[in-house]
Amino acid sequence: MKWPEHVTIKEVGPRDGLQNEQVFISTEDKTTWINQLSESGLKHIEITSFVNPKWIPALSDAMDVATGITKVPGVTYTALVPNLQGLERALKANIDEAAVFMSASETHNLKNINKTIGETFPVLRDLVRETISAGKVSRGYISTVFGCPYEGVVDIDTVIRISETLFEMGIEELSLGDTIGVANPKQVQEVLDVLLKRFPAGKIAMHFHDTRGTALANILVSLEMGMTIFDSSLGGLGGCPYAPGASGNVATDDLLYMLNGMGIHTGVDQKKLLHASQFIQEKIGRPLPSKSFQAASSQKPGNTV
Repeated sequence: MKWPEHVTIKEVGPRDGLQNEQVFISTEDKTTWINQLSESGLKHIEITSFVNPKWIPALSDAMDVATGITKVPGVTYTALVPNLQGLERALKANIDEAAVFMSASETHNLKNINKTIGETFPVLRDLVRETISAGKVSRGYISTVFGCPYEGVVDIDTVIRISETLFEMGIEELSLGDTIGVANPKQVQEVLDVLLKRFPAGKIAMHFHDTRGTALANILVSLEMGMTIFDSSLGGLGGCPYAPGASGNVATDDLLYMLNGMGIHTGVDQKKLLHASQFIQEKIGRPLPSKSFQAASSQKPGNTV
């Protein structure tokens, strides 16, 4: 098997990881954590979401976080934007990249955005146009690509149609989300078989949640098919407030451990990442789901088998 020599890890923990947490992480702790991530070698960090604070209270301090971090040259700082008001705030905070989002499921789209898929397109078209006009990069997310908590199986033709529309709008990259963590390696292969005939692998990121423990297996299949961009969340934090049953994203710690062992370069310092994991675990007040972090934390001299 020929593996890629290099993989890009896009850290979504500060946004996707914290948005569903019941404990509010202070602005100071968020900015400290993001600064730690910035020093770890990660080149892409999704720092917050400029949604209405009443919908995502955990990220109500988006402006303070975005303007309070210490930006490192060469690192792209992304924010999620739901509408033009959110984009205006994100641009005022001088983010590098604005991410737009929608679902491949009508029901989830209505729950998450309060619009049908058809009604969402004009909103995103305006967002992408304004983002590009401001000299920033636009990224797109499609949620529930591999399954919906309300509708079950999602039609691949709908995924294709939405993907084509988003690329036509001018997004630079599309992230395919397994929002509730139902995907399996065979399904991932089948979906990518279809999509990679239409879009280049370098324009697509994979966004797996680990609800059923299959995220790394799905990433392995994605690697085999030439995918090299993966979203992940430090410690395995995450979940969608509008997707019942969704658990955390694949843990950046676990992903990095696997890639390092396979000799695939990421540019990320594992020790610095573990330090950042320890920091955020203390702040949320519960053990992180990440297997590699917990293993590293429990290692003591003489504890061998």
